Amino acid sequence: MTWRNMLVLFATALLVGSCAHPIAGTATWPGARLENVLLTPADFPSGVQFERINREPGQADGAGAPPAMLSRPEGCSEGLTRAIADSAERGPGSAAEYLVAYDGARMVITVLTWRLDLEKLAAVADRCAKYETFFDSSTPGIPMTTTRLQTSRADALVYEQTMRLRGQTDSVYFSFENIGNTAVFGVAFPTPNSSIPVKGSLPQTFLETTAKQAQRAQSA
Repeated sequence: MTWRNMLVLFATALLVGSCAHPIAGTATWPGARLENVLLTPADFPSGVQFERINREPGQADGAGAPPAMLSRPEGCSEGLTRAIADSAERGPGSAAEYLVAYDGARMVITVLTWRLDLEKLAAVADRCAKYETFFDSSTPGIPMTTTRLQTSRADALVYEQTMRLRGQTDSVYFSFENIGNTAVFGVAFPTPNSSIPVKGSLPQTFLETTAKQAQRAQSA
């Protein structure tokens, strides 16, 4: 397995495992407001890929996600996922998400009608500032680091998580921010795609996107 496959696997586990999936029912006011604060294709340059992500009603947390990898310290490979899931509110209109892709940057952004436990997320990131992850207990550990990035949005938690595998180094990026009674979180990973005519670079394109989404939510 290549380092890029590993990054995609890790990001998929976080995305699928941490979202508060809606359950069957009729969306109420929070869901209606959610629709009004989401970014749309019009907010991005022409040619950027934009897709709304619709989960199956009643889908359980973690459905479709690969199992968490082993880690040392224990729990670091799924620590952020677990911290989000532990504070999640579930129900119609509780969350909405979309994918945005540039040539070089693929992002999934989630907007919530409830607040994230930022203290818990920060504690996980601090505990897992350096850790190793394993396919199984008999294989060598893969070194990982989690580093907080300073951004223009002082209240946002933004992290770069870096993997070193077979001499290759690359990073995925995470952003978590509360805005009033709502929250925005996202993940981005490097994905070259020459079929998309607009270039993106990480972390800059990701920071611009999450800031724009947070500002839209703040103005609602």
